[in-house]
Amino acid sequence: MKHAIIDSPIGELTLVGDDDGSVVTGLYFPHHWTHPDRTTFGERDDTAFPDAVRQLKEYFAGQRTKFDVPARAEGDEFQREVWAALDRIPYGETATYGDLAKAVGGLPHEVGAAVGRNPLSILVACHRVVGKNGKLTGYAGGLKRKQFLLELERPPAEDRGQLW
Repeated sequence: MKHAIIDSPIGELTLVGDDDGSVVTGLYFPHHWTHPDRTTFGERDDTAFPDAVRQLKEYFAGQRTKFDVPARAEGDEFQREVWAALDRIPYGETATYGDLAKAVGGLPHEVGAAVGRNPLSILVACHRVVGKNGKLTGYAGGLKRKQFLLELERPPAEDRGQLW
């Protein structure tokens, strides 16, 4: 295992992955709710994961709407189903925990627990999941980061048919 720490508009991000830096297995924020023990991240190499770093920079610059870096999330079957459903939420859109529960055949609180354990934050866009009526609810990186990411993905006013 190895890891890299990169700067972003929402603070440092830690990318974790395999020894050769080709497969990302985790993307974590400082004070992330569910990250593994940092001693499991392996050696620090800030040159690792160049494709993921490039794509994250493009995303934050508003130039990328989908990630295609090699990634692998470790979890049980239900968690992997929920994470696959997260990956199907289009850029700029949101879904509720209830929507995901219907899609994967679980209960909203079970889906919430699986969403909270998503090890690939941003790459697998768990920030696009909201509570009933669009209310912002828990996010492993904190609600300020979630709000930032949702606003980043909002289309410009002219594309929404509204002018400020």
